[in-house]
Amino acid sequence: MQTDPLSGERAVAADDQRARVHKRTLTVVVISQILGGAGLAAGISVGALLAENMLGSDALSGLPTGLFTLGSALAAFLVGRSTQRFGRRLGLAFGFIAGGLGAVGVVIAALAGSVPLLFVALFVYGAGTATNLQARYAGADLAPADRRGFGSSVAMVATTVGAVAGPNLIDPLGSLADTLGVPTLAGPFILAAIAYVAAGLVLFAFLRPDPYLLARRIAEITEVGDDAGAPSTVSTPRVGSGAYVGATVMVLTQLVMVAIMTMTPVHMRAHDFDLAAVGLVIGMHIGAMWLPSLVTGILVDKLGRTPIVVASGVTLLLAGIVAAAAPGDSLGLLILALILLGLGWNFGLVSGTALVVDATVPQNRPRTQGTIDVLIALAGAGGGTMSGIVMSSSSYQALSLGGGLLALLLIPVLLVRRPGPDRSISRAAQR
Repeated sequence: MQTDPLSGERAVAADDQRARVHKRTLTVVVISQILGGAGLAAGISVGALLAENMLGSDALSGLPTGLFTLGSALAAFLVGRSTQRFGRRLGLAFGFIAGGLGAVGVVIAALAGSVPLLFVALFVYGAGTATNLQARYAGADLAPADRRGFGSSVAMVATTVGAVAGPNLIDPLGSLADTLGVPTLAGPFILAAIAYVAAGLVLFAFLRPDPYLLARRIAEITEVGDDAGAPSTVSTPRVGSGAYVGATVMVLTQLVMVAIMTMTPVHMRAHDFDLAAVGLVIGMHIGAMWLPSLVTGILVDKLGRTPIVVASGVTLLLAGIVAAAAPGDSLGLLILALILLGLGWNFGLVSGTALVVDATVPQNRPRTQGTIDVLIALAGAGGGTMSGIVMSSSSYQALSLGGGLLALLLIPVLLVRRPGPDRSISRAAQR
């Protein structure tokens, strides 16, 4: 009779190491996400306004969001594949640094008045967006099955600090840009360049040991122990059905959120709101996207994935209704609409992430996660690009209400999920 390689003291040592590295990983990820959040906020806050200013038309003002989300799609693919081979540290570090270089390119493009360079720079800048999202998986790599929602949400909530501060620095950064001879709207991208590069350096220097590589090694050793004496099976486990449901949830929420969010600054400027008001609304929106994550993660773990997905669809619908009904000069209702929009997105991302982690194992997880984040980025690119066209041909109200109604598709999507547990999923995660 073969003995379990992780029996006795070895099993205790493995659990202790896992818990210790998980705690250290969360600390490093929190620091990097605070920095990454500040870099993320620049494109969201003034990207559309910068394009409108340089292109002279609001019909293409959603193009920056489309470009940096397309860039994030490529980055998500590359980060996922590199993680599969080399671990999280290198992929996340270089993703953030690439995003920082893209932000530098945006500043140079604004100085030179070069639209082609602006488009290329925004595409590269999107690497930071993808990396910011991918970092949430590092928080779940070593988390116990019944704490995966919490693990990923810790990474997300840390983004709030930088992401909320970023938009509220629009005015002072604009003044700094003026002092440096840089166009005002390019100011936030100076912050993005510094923040993204700093986030990459923190991950490169301190994300050791690599959480994914350790999780994969523990899973391999555990599987050898569990399968001792059993017939050999396929080397690459099948991805569970929950991954497809989780992917669909995150794609739909991203599409709806990006479409409405992108056009809100343009809508506000058309009604004579200043940049400080735009920064306040977007700052509150980003806070609602990330800050509730800690509570959402606990709810996802305690109540199950399905109720939170339903809550996402309903909340996004309410956001669309409030945005559509709000008078153009009502700052309070726009803030409420964008808070609901961010909260609905948060519900969808945290529950969708948990569904994907539940339905995968370390051997296939990074590749699956990278592929799904590509789809999320493409959804954001489509939503950002089409939002300007829809708003130009109809109205902000039509765009908002249409997005809210689209979010209701999240509820029938849950019916696709087959009953029964996927491999390696805890009973609590199945609810």
